[in-house]
Amino acid sequence: MTKDVITLTPRMPDPLSVLAGLLSGGPDKLVGTTGEDAVIQLCDPEGRPLVSVEAPMLVQVAGEAERLLGAAAPPVPFWWTEIRATTGVEEAERLAGTFAARLISLSGGSAWPPEAATSLAVVKTDGVSVAPTPAAAQPAVDALTDKVAVIIQDRPVVSMTAWLSDAYRAAGNAELGLQIVTSSDVRLSPAVRNTLSGWPSRWVVQDEREGYYDGLSGAVLAWQNGLFATIESDEATAADPHTRVAASYQEVSDTGERQLAVSFRTVHPADDRLVLGGALEAVWRELTGEPPVGWGTAEPANLPWSLRQLTDLAHDRSPEPTWLVVVGTPARPGLATVRVSRTTAGVEEDVTLAFGYGPGEEPPLDALPRAAEILATRHNLQSMLVQLRKARRDLAVPPRFEGPGVPLAFVLGAEEVRELPGDRARRTPLADPPVQLGPATRPALYYPLPGDPSDLSGWQDFERLMRHLKGA
Repeated sequence: MTKDVITLTPRMPDPLSVLAGLLSGGPDKLVGTTGEDAVIQLCDPEGRPLVSVEAPMLVQVAGEAERLLGAAAPPVPFWWTEIRATTGVEEAERLAGTFAARLISLSGGSAWPPEAATSLAVVKTDGVSVAPTPAAAQPAVDALTDKVAVIIQDRPVVSMTAWLSDAYRAAGNAELGLQIVTSSDVRLSPAVRNTLSGWPSRWVVQDEREGYYDGLSGAVLAWQNGLFATIESDEATAADPHTRVAASYQEVSDTGERQLAVSFRTVHPADDRLVLGGALEAVWRELTGEPPVGWGTAEPANLPWSLRQLTDLAHDRSPEPTWLVVVGTPARPGLATVRVSRTTAGVEEDVTLAFGYGPGEEPPLDALPRAAEILATRHNLQSMLVQLRKARRDLAVPPRFEGPGVPLAFVLGAEEVRELPGDRARRTPLADPPVQLGPATRPALYYPLPGDPSDLSGWQDFERLMRHLKGA
């Protein structure tokens, strides 16, 4: 298992601190670099990494250490340094802990987990070696087959860190799936969950009763032919090849927590004066009364919210797409992922946003039409879907059944309404007529879905509406 140790320091680790860490294995330990020299590695005699140290990241967003690690951090800004020990090597784990302890002793702050960074003594690693290439070629990957890259994680919340994002991208470029293996008390960040939707990528949860199961579907899994795959139920037939569902996945209770999920797409004309992120900020303000507080290209989100900096980054990366994560305050948990891409239609922003609410907290459903109108009239909205779901207030994804959201509203942008033949967009199979947003000469349409939030009938209404709009 790749063991992670993270230091949270009020001062940037200076060269002396890093040098002291590099001497954790003694003066003869080989040192290498990777990732365009952004990662320093302590290596075995064959040059394979025992410990990989990411470049320190300056975090200027409050609450990220608490959200992702459950750990107290110094006041912002602080420096977040990730140290990873290679799979299954006890000396490497101790080496990572000593590296972290030495950084803290010189730079202040704390480590997660705190018990890992307790010794400053040199770790004896004579004769220790690690897995051969290709498993060790990518420091984040614990096992590599011709079908998947497997990563074993032990942190409280598996988040879309820079190194996990690199591993995901590398697996995709090699046409491999990504399978993340965790214990049953680990949760996923929504940013990670959204990347595991395509087979054979999946979240593999270790379970005492079943062995392994899929944390997003509950399907019982086993290692077969170079990847974790589903086990058929004893009752499965060729006509109904259903799989077994783990009992642990089904052990759920209604805590009264809810999430309001909003997904939308905007399409802007390509223009040098275009400012991105404004649509997301407008929705965030309407639903919470304040803008987002932070953003970044990975988790933790490390930069204060800035439309200009976000736009500059996407512009510099164009025509390649840009993926971003955006977060809110701890008082009102909110997280969005944004994908900015250049297409023949213009510059597209695909946004998936969720806010969490505890028992007794009511989602601001009455603000939804106003948020939709702002998107439609000011931000070139193409479409928008709003759902309410029974899920955790903190937005973390547990390896338990949470169920799908119930659609509350669908919005069709003005250009899409105009392109539909006749008055098809204004006619509806639903009980309530659509609400016109914007000018009568070029309106967008807001379709309230009358489904009961306590059941799934809203999906039936949504499917009827989609069939109608497509002319089916």
